[in-house]
Amino acid sequence: MDKIKCLIVDDEELARKLVENYIQRLPHLEVIAKCANPLDAMQVLQKENVDIMFLDIQMPELTGIEFLKTLSQKPLIILTTAYKEYALEGYELDVVDYLLKPFRFERFLQAVNKATNLLMKEITENKTVSTSPINPTPQSSSLKDYILVKSEFKVFRIFHKDILYIESMKEYVAYHTEEGRTLSLGSLKKLQTELPAQQFIRIHKSYIANIDRIAALEGNMVHIGDQKLPIGASYKQEVMKRVF
Repeated sequence: MDKIKCLIVDDEELARKLVENYIQRLPHLEVIAKCANPLDAMQVLQKENVDIMFLDIQMPELTGIEFLKTLSQKPLIILTTAYKEYALEGYELDVVDYLLKPFRFERFLQAVNKATNLLMKEITENKTVSTSPINPTPQSSSLKDYILVKSEFKVFRIFHKDILYIESMKEYVAYHTEEGRTLSLGSLKKLQTELPAQQFIRIHKSYIANIDRIAALEGNMVHIGDQKLPIGASYKQEVMKRVF
């Protein structure tokens, strides 16, 4: 595995230097940029592949939480802040960990290990998907055939077979079924690691489709129910190989 690329975002120089110092103690991590505000960080994210972002919350002009809500595709996030009251909102945005300032190296290492394990899991599962046969062996029946979705202060159990497609909507994802739409915080990137690969396929940067629900192909569109969804150029070869 290549070095894990890290971005530090904090308006306090001493805080940036502390996190950088901690990162430099770990040979598998690399600092690619340090930013004093979210706007500079946004430019870095547009140009560089970032694996982990260490993000302060309380910053002038735009808070870390507000910044997170503007991102449609996020790296793994480790929040760093002196204000513990933001912890719940941070976890609702699916952050890896929450470091309360001042934090020691041992606590920092715990957060990094969490993020590293998630990255390794993602790499392993992506390799499994890319090398799996066109007609992979069905998963064991002991595995769950549904996904739990938090929405509007409730937890919904949505069966895989009932999902037509899943749509990315900035920091939210929408689960479309014949009964309607369920909106929840999340990302398609994370869902790709959770949904059974033999049943679901990424067809576009904004869509994951249930293969069993794809009825037809029309140019660069697929028909699912009464909807026509676009196929992204980078996904078309895989769609044609696995579906048509």
